Amino acid sequence: MKTPWLVAALVFGACQIAHAQGTLKIGVLNDQSGIYADFGGKTSVTAAKMAVEDFGGEVLGRKIEVIDADHTNKPDVAASVARKWFDTEGVEMITDLTNSAVALAVQNLAKDKGKITIATGPFSSALTNESCSPTGFHWTFDTYAAPRGVATGMIDDGAKNWFILATDYAFGHAMQQDLTDTINKKGAKVVGAARAPLGTSDFASFLLQAQSSKADVIALANAGTDMTNAIKQAGEFGIMAGGQRLAALAMVISDVHSLGLKTAHGLVAATPYYWDRDDASRAFGKRFMEKTGRMPGMVQAGTYSGVLHYLKAVKAAGSTDGAKVADKMREMPVKDFFADGATVRKDGRVEQEMYLVQVKKPEESKQPWDYYKVVSTLPASLVTRPLSESKCPLVK
Repeated sequence: MKTPWLVAALVFGACQIAHAQGTLKIGVLNDQSGIYADFGGKTSVTAAKMAVEDFGGEVLGRKIEVIDADHTNKPDVAASVARKWFDTEGVEMITDLTNSAVALAVQNLAKDKGKITIATGPFSSALTNESCSPTGFHWTFDTYAAPRGVATGMIDDGAKNWFILATDYAFGHAMQQDLTDTINKKGAKVVGAARAPLGTSDFASFLLQAQSSKADVIALANAGTDMTNAIKQAGEFGIMAGGQRLAALAMVISDVHSLGLKTAHGLVAATPYYWDRDDASRAFGKRFMEKTGRMPGMVQAGTYSGVLHYLKAVKAAGSTDGAKVADKMREMPVKDFFADGATVRKDGRVEQEMYLVQVKKPEESKQPWDYYKVVSTLPASLVTRPLSESKCPLVK
């Protein structure tokens, strides 16, 4: 008769063998029904599946499967889903994670369990700064890149006085702080600031405060429908017509599509990806359009890139062990249309160049989704926090 502990050990061993020989699951966890649903959402799931398809559909003898869930912008919901995925469903990596508070919660959980996270949707630079993780990566954009890219160009163009309208949670707070630091270092001035609740539909009081400040630029440190609602209402108040400029620090191309060029033209933003930048970007954009009916933004492109790089690292490591895969991800350069030759740093941040873009006037657009003029290329050294300034323990 076998002792209970022996039976348990045999069962555990059998489960481990079955898991090793079974499906490798990648989870896309994001907002699919709220203010960020168009930011990444279901089309980010499509991008992840495209990466799996292009990789070949299997790795280390295991079929690759993409599963997804809606975190409803609640960190406790996201952590519950992630825990279940890691503990009972064989998920080895979670990506997208749009919403900074969600991303921080899931990255911390994944660190404890030795699992990989690749944040492509959230912006908070804390993910690779004070809250960095040995198995956590930030792929697309962050609150350091946005102000450095957008504010530097606009200040050099004469914008000396700034008003910051930020969303009132982790992402907005980080963006406001990083933007303020950039403005001060460039010799410009923040003349006012306000924080609006996440998901608010009425920006009137905040915009009137910004308008009365006489700031050269009103910087929107929000995203999704919060940002598009603020832009629409700014137009209704005649803010741009009165000579003040808007900087959309977290704008994606689907926001411009939603607003229309008549409303959005003149907006300035920074992005690591634009579908019409070169042949490789256009090729991915065309494939994505065929599958979704829309062009990809930086979140979808970043999700594709992050998933593909992860799978290459799994193959190179010969293992799905989080620590081993993370080492390979840092060791290997990123090679795809999104970030060709970019490096993955010790803190988990992808270091790559970005582009300062301005939204075209309606008469300048020659085809559907032809929305951006690329004003300049922003070098990686400008839009990535120097490791010498990092608070990440992995760097120290």
